[in-house]
Amino acid sequence: MVVCGDDGLAHRLAAELRGVYGEQVTLVVPPSERNVRPPVVGRARATTAALIDRVSAAVNRGNGNGEPVGGERLVEAAEPTEEALGTAGVARAAALALVYDDDETNIRAALTARRLNPHLRLVLRLYNRRLGQHIEELLDQAAALAAGDGDGSGFDASTTVLSDADTAAPALVATAVAGTSKVVQTDGLLLRAVERAPRPGQVAEPGLATLAVLSPTSADGSGLGEDDGPLLLPDTAAVRGATGRGTVVLEQVSYSGPALPPARGAVPFASLFSRRLRWSLAGMVACVIALAVALWVVTGMHPLSAFYLTLLDLFAIDDPAIGAPVGRQVLQLLSGLVGLLLLPVLLAAVLEALGTFRSASALRKPPRGLGGHVVLLGLGKIGTRVLVRLRELHIPVVCVESDPEARGLATARRLRVPVVLGDVTQEGVLEAAKIHRAHALLAVTSADTTNLEAALYARSVRPDLRVVLRLYDDDFATAVYRTLRAAHPRASTRSRSVSHLAAPAFAGAMMGRQILGAIPVERRVLLFAAVDVGGHPQLEGKTVAEAFRAGAWRVLALDTGVQGAGSSGGAGGSGGGQEPAVEEAYEDGRESGLVWDLPDTYVLRAEDRVVLAATRRGLAELLGRRRRERAGA
Repeated sequence: MVVCGDDGLAHRLAAELRGVYGEQVTLVVPPSERNVRPPVVGRARATTAALIDRVSAAVNRGNGNGEPVGGERLVEAAEPTEEALGTAGVARAAALALVYDDDETNIRAALTARRLNPHLRLVLRLYNRRLGQHIEELLDQAAALAAGDGDGSGFDASTTVLSDADTAAPALVATAVAGTSKVVQTDGLLLRAVERAPRPGQVAEPGLATLAVLSPTSADGSGLGEDDGPLLLPDTAAVRGATGRGTVVLEQVSYSGPALPPARGAVPFASLFSRRLRWSLAGMVACVIALAVALWVVTGMHPLSAFYLTLLDLFAIDDPAIGAPVGRQVLQLLSGLVGLLLLPVLLAAVLEALGTFRSASALRKPPRGLGGHVVLLGLGKIGTRVLVRLRELHIPVVCVESDPEARGLATARRLRVPVVLGDVTQEGVLEAAKIHRAHALLAVTSADTTNLEAALYARSVRPDLRVVLRLYDDDFATAVYRTLRAAHPRASTRSRSVSHLAAPAFAGAMMGRQILGAIPVERRVLLFAAVDVGGHPQLEGKTVAEAFRAGAWRVLALDTGVQGAGSSGGAGGSGGGQEPAVEEAYEDGRESGLVWDLPDTYVLRAEDRVVLAATRRGLAELLGRRRRERAGA
């Protein structure tokens, strides 16, 4: 396996492949002196080395013969040129991951690698979704042509385009919003999981499937730094014994089409005028109506005539009430006074409406009286994806960004999301974002210290504020969590690492499987993957109940769209020999092809394809390429 990158994701991915899957890894990174972010990459390398040493020691102890598993080689190159890829051994590699922060660099290197090795499995990190689809089709077509010309029938030369921002955004949004489901969406497949807190002395409801039992001392589900971590994929006995502990359950499984871009509608009437101006206009209208009613009562004239005379007096039209009763004269004087008061209100309304239309294409400011919103700090690649997710859930957001040229400002302008431009470390910036009335703070800048400083300042303004930090270093995150929890025991503090959330999906794609996504559980990760049953003795010929291994993997659904899957009368039947019903969950009436409510007695056959939830270690044990090769030998 060859991994090329220039940030922390490359080191996380190399550690994942080496430590979890036992693969031989060649890591291609820029020279240290030429790296644009040496502190981050320095910590990444230290984390990589520590994880490799820790997992390798456990794996070697498990082998019993002291045989080392896999290895790692480091190659320093400023750019992934043809020479650098050749030095890394791309021509002989099984898979190549290009996780540079620049899309153009990854595309150029992918085209070069496909030419050097047509049978190479490629995994690209691209932020541009549409471009990624075209590049994936192009590289797959080139691999298919090469396989047709040669002997590449036995090679898996697939191309997978992933985005760390798309992988991490649902998890970051879920941690910021209480009660919002954790979401994994890939090609229309929508998986939702939710944390449930039980009542004291009771067990939480299981839902469709219990995916994890949270740490016993983590009431908010963060669990960072605790010795007793969460139980992933527990069995029935473990769930029943988890009295008083929260759980993560599969609440809903459905299909949905791709998200449509928000429509650019007209400016709503309520946004034309401020709330104070609207109340002023309402008060003036009430005064006019009251004067018209009073004139009708005093003079006894027709109500329409009374209203007309009141308007004449109000607009100072010369019609003096000479010789009229005293009551009529008093009302005329009052109407003239109200007319004087109405002029500045009308002028303010006109100016404010013109200003609203003029600034419709500009950045909005937080409206008056806003509350219960999420303050999003940072509008880079990650922040932009998080902003889109929050708006898809109809959650009010106020963004804070220090760079006036940030890529996410255009998205915020299109979605009409309020933005505060300024350095969050300066006083008054978070106050302008209404942090004192906010529901949560989501700090996702690339600087750990900036996120921490913003969190500490926000807590000084509002001690019970829910805080979500993007922190890369695990040790630093542990120290931050313990300190903030000790200082604010009743507040929720959580931390997430984008590279930590994205690395399992990239590693799974390099192993040649379809990884549907990942769901974070505290600071651990659950993976969802589509797996062919054939060739896996842990699944083939076993019932769904027998194939379940607590803490490792669990079969969730059967893909009946695969040829031969779901047909009755094979492999001992599936509980009475009846074919499972296929759920029609597409809005246009198409069958989803996935059966989610599988009976425990259903026998998995070699031609079946299943969707399962697994831990990283469990997925590596179930589908590890090198382990299958050694077992076959």
